[in-house]
Amino acid sequence: MPVRVRLPAILRDLPGSRATVELEGSFDTVTEAFDALWRQVPGVRDRVLTETGEVREHVQVFVGFESIRFTGGLTTAVPEDAEIHIVPAVSGG
Repeated sequence: MPVRVRLPAILRDLPGSRATVELEGSFDTVTEAFDALWRQVPGVRDRVLTETGEVREHVQVFVGFESIRFTGGLTTAVPEDAEIHIVPAVSGG
């Protein structure tokens, strides 16, 4: 079963992006899944990761319902048929 990555509306303006991107194959970690995502939608990388390859401060990434900030970061395991959600911070004032 593919791993699905859910993209927020703010990232859907990039060429090739859509609400859900399906990644074929199996991935041990979020890093491996993201590498496959960057091949399909390269423009998303710079909006999700910093120049040093870390998740940007204003972006949350979830595998299922668990934030990767509390489960190992980019080394978080990705189970078969998982959903990865990329969620931008919401703020206002």
